[in-house]
Amino acid sequence: MGTPEMSAQVLEALIQEGFNIVAVIAQEDRPVGRKAILTEVPTKVVAKQHNIPVYQPHKIRLDYEFVKDLKPDLILTMAYGQIVPQGLLDIPPMGALNLHGSILPKYRGAAPIQRAIMCGETYTGVTLMEMVDKMDAGKMYGVESCEILPEDNYTSLCEKIVKCAIEVTKKFLPVYIEGKLIGEEQDESKVTFADKILPETEKLSLDYDAKTFVNYVRGMSEEPGGYLILNDLKFKILKAKISDQKVDGPVGSLLVNKSVYLKLKDAVIELLEVQLSGKKKMDGKSFANGSKHLNGIILK
Repeated sequence: MGTPEMSAQVLEALIQEGFNIVAVIAQEDRPVGRKAILTEVPTKVVAKQHNIPVYQPHKIRLDYEFVKDLKPDLILTMAYGQIVPQGLLDIPPMGALNLHGSILPKYRGAAPIQRAIMCGETYTGVTLMEMVDKMDAGKMYGVESCEILPEDNYTSLCEKIVKCAIEVTKKFLPVYIEGKLIGEEQDESKVTFADKILPETEKLSLDYDAKTFVNYVRGMSEEPGGYLILNDLKFKILKAKISDQKVDGPVGSLLVNKSVYLKLKDAVIELLEVQLSGKKKMDGKSFANGSKHLNGIILK
């Protein structure tokens, strides 16, 4: 059970490892791009290449009886995108496992990869875990970790998470299937949550200190992109670093010279990659070349 590109890569690896995938359950196909072209989700594309049946129920909690006919031994989930009901979890005799994008019990929830970056973590990973009726609270059967480098953003960390997911699956899934993994209960005293990235969350706060601001930029780049408001337009900041440049004026002031600098409450950051609403992404120096008139403007 999975939907996005990350899940598709793990699905392909499972197939190559020789696992017998009897079906793929994915979210519905969605419109993509400015022209809103209905596009097959990535896991569906991979499944069709290998002649694997694909099911895309609108609401899995109301429509899962078909799984009984499939008679799966085991359900494996990664980034499916819907809450899986207990009735479905009870169908396979070997249970249901999830590949969760954090080292549990930290960052349970919808956005573990983004939140790890936003919180300034220096490492994360994937936990192979039991699916239960409480969010990301089941037994842990294996962990694969990776480093979060200062230059990593959400996009680059997703690539590392995919590698972790594939490795943890190769190492531990066959052992689990053989019944040789006991599993480890999570320490409830160490649980933290990774709240979903909502549209209102994408707006960056000028109340953040510079380090937190840069981490939030990283956590939402390349998609969806954290933003501030410039002349009533969304001004996405896709890459930034702390700078020793001096900027006059209140918090939120821009300095536009050879590059673009933003004044925060405790420091100045250089905007290394930006995108003004309706325009293409560009590096800070290119943006500065055509935006000298914005020098001194205050972002909100």
